[in-house]
Amino acid sequence: MVRFKNRYITVEVDPVKLPKNEPWPLKTSKLFKALMREVENLHGDLGVASITSGLAVKYCNKETRIAVIRCRHGPHRFVATSIPFIHNIGKDDVSINTLYTGATLHQCYKFIKAYQENHLQKLYSTLKTEEERKEFAKSVLTLPEARNICVRETETSDDKNND
Repeated sequence: MVRFKNRYITVEVDPVKLPKNEPWPLKTSKLFKALMREVENLHGDLGVASITSGLAVKYCNKETRIAVIRCRHGPHRFVATSIPFIHNIGKDDVSINTLYTGATLHQCYKFIKAYQENHLQKLYSTLKTEEERKEFAKSVLTLPEARNICVRETETSDDKNND
């Protein structure tokens, strides 16, 4: 059996009309549809056919507006080149920045954690009370969804290696 290599692309999605400190509920399905639409516009049927089997949006955080996209190694180039051209998700105007591309979800998780800690240090100066700081730190530094995904992926890869 052949092993498929994946690439995980970490992106930051910024809605144009919404302030940075306000949560924005980004849905994985909307981001997935926007990615597929933009890949089709830029790369045509070849691009869509290449990424269809391995594309998935694995993680979205409404507080930090960070998402992780999984795609297969090779066709990940179609996805990576299409990301900067996405200007709307659903009815919202957005700008998307690619933060990191990694080979494992665990590496992306470590990058997100370090990125959020740096981001938290910058935002501490804007918060007025200690309660606001503690609440914000709690919401930013907890990534239960990402931890669950990492555990599930590790378990499935261990099961495959044992077979």
